[in-house]
Amino acid sequence: MTQTSDNVTWLTQEAYDQLKAELEYLSGPARTEIAAKIAAAREEGDLRENGGYHAAKEEQGKQELRVRQLTQLLESAKVGEAPAATGVVAPGMVVTIAFDGDVDDTMEFLLASREYASSDIETFSPQSPLGSGVNGKKIGEDAQYELPNGKKAMVRILEAKPYTG
Repeated sequence: MTQTSDNVTWLTQEAYDQLKAELEYLSGPARTEIAAKIAAAREEGDLRENGGYHAAKEEQGKQELRVRQLTQLLESAKVGEAPAATGVVAPGMVVTIAFDGDVDDTMEFLLASREYASSDIETFSPQSPLGSGVNGKKIGEDAQYELPNGKKAMVRILEAKPYTG
């Protein structure tokens, strides 16, 4: 998945189908299941002290949030291939960086939304400190980002190529 500046999210057909199936499940069978859990917990009596009821309501809230996220994502999605590689880091690219310019200390990751994270390659969101630091940089340029402790770190962009799955 690739996000571009005009709020379009590029998805492969496989990713689109997977997210669409998740949305259909959460909007249909999962809603029925959670409603049944809530009804069963409500039958147990006093709702103020009913842990099962509160857990089911919390689960319902998370589920509805995910439905809204998926709906918004799929409405702005374009299925197909992202724009071609230009040597500039952008969402949907596999990026290789060197820490502090040390070509022996490198890391490769996918710059993409968490919905497209896979176990094959580490994924960083374009909104993460590292993701926002490297986004828009060209191969050979240095990028700076903030570490969790507040200090700054420097990386050099070694490669940026489109993610092919």
